[in-house]
Amino acid sequence: MHEAMRHHWLLLGACGWVLLILMFVTKFINFRPVEDYGEKVRDLSWTVSGTKHHPVSKPKKRAPHPSDQSSVAATVTDWESVVEKRNQLLSSVCMNSSLRNLSHVSISKFVLDRIFVCDKHRILFCQTPKVGNTQWKKVLIVLNGAFSSVEKIPENLVHDHDKNGLPRLSSLSPQEITHRLNTYFKFFIVRDPFERLISAFKDKFIKNPRFEPWYKHDIAPAIIRKYRKSHRDSGTTAAGLHFEDFVRYLGDVEGRRRMDRQFGEHIIHWVTYAELCAPCEINYNVLGHHETLEQDAPHILRAAGIDELVSYPAIPPGITRYNKTKVQSYFSGISKRDIRRLYARYQGDFELFGYPRPDFLLDGNH
Repeated sequence: MHEAMRHHWLLLGACGWVLLILMFVTKFINFRPVEDYGEKVRDLSWTVSGTKHHPVSKPKKRAPHPSDQSSVAATVTDWESVVEKRNQLLSSVCMNSSLRNLSHVSISKFVLDRIFVCDKHRILFCQTPKVGNTQWKKVLIVLNGAFSSVEKIPENLVHDHDKNGLPRLSSLSPQEITHRLNTYFKFFIVRDPFERLISAFKDKFIKNPRFEPWYKHDIAPAIIRKYRKSHRDSGTTAAGLHFEDFVRYLGDVEGRRRMDRQFGEHIIHWVTYAELCAPCEINYNVLGHHETLEQDAPHILRAAGIDELVSYPAIPPGITRYNKTKVQSYFSGISKRDIRRLYARYQGDFELFGYPRPDFLLDGNH
């Protein structure tokens, strides 16, 4: 009996020591707080059939770290440096007397018709067709208050200038025009000039998604009759306009001018940036580039002070990238003489906005 009691107390004592040791050790074990795992779940979501999409509640945003703020500042500074270089290049080319005929135009009604006004936020946007202008017009429509987001705007409304609520600068008095040109934030977008011409040709003479019959039924036959080398067996229009016909028309200085007077406003899709926006006469704040639109778009919104009011529509991956293979394909088979004449017409656009001379198209003998 005495021996059994002794074992009992020894066992209790041993258990007590084990408990004390465990309590002591746990004070020095560093467990990760549960809330730190929020990084793993914050972007998860679920969809239940017949209900709306519900995101998982996200933990509160942490206060920005000083290094994050400096990174954002560096990005903005880098972009501002790019914009400054673009503006400096533009100014230097504008002062080049040998390119004056290609870079200088008067601020005519034709130019003022291209510039859309957002008085609410003091913005002027010059339209340069075939450079993603539809999306920028959506941004301005939202800013003017007609729609709450760019996604809600019907496509057919964007191009209906009687209904989209975007006033043109030409609709104002001379005093109002001068005031806005001198005080508003002004910008426009450019892209490689030859790639823009390819886009215009495809959109207006091949696809024509908005069904504008005058391009195929009026403009194309007129160009074919004058510039196609042989159309005896095609009845002039059966095969449609070829890119080679289009290039010859654009490169013919005198002939094109006479035809353009017949074509009227429809030529905006292929006239030069200088003719559209008068960049040597109007002091634009920003010259955006289609090729760097992913970077330029958010910075333009920030520079205009509207980045918290509207977002630029999502850009499909790769859509803005310059496609040299496509350019080579379209120009293959076209004579060097015709390509050089075309370049002579658009040389101002290449130099004003820093696009390299397309030597791979221009050099050679054929």
